[in-house]
Amino acid sequence: QVQLVESGGGSVQDGGSLRLSCAASGRTFSSYAMGWFRQAPGKEREFVAAISQYGSNTNYADSVKGRFTISRDNAKNTMYLQMNSLKPEDTAVYYCNRVYWPTVPATAAWGQGTQVTVSS
Repeated sequence: QVQLVESGGGSVQDGGSLRLSCAASGRTFSSYAMGWFRQAPGKEREFVAAISQYGSNTNYADSVKGRFTISRDNAKNTMYLQMNSLKPEDTAVYYCNRVYWPTVPATAAWGQGTQVTVSS
């Protein structure tokens, strides 16, 4: 079973950047497509981005296309989300999870997430 730990969140101004990391335990990280999700206060958790097992395919929510970039390093069992041109509406807790391509979270076991706050 893969365990996931998110990190890298913080508070930034409108237009700023952050890089999130998702560190996975276990030997099977490269077997799975992975994704980022987020949940803003009072809203449902939503899909942000996904990446295939070896990184050849990516998928993004329309709201983040052109601003966010998902990547992974299977040698380090780590996935990343580079977030540029951040907007206040990106404020949320960000989570990583395995995905059923292209957008469905594969498990109900969510980690603690990492908080991203963007102020105007």
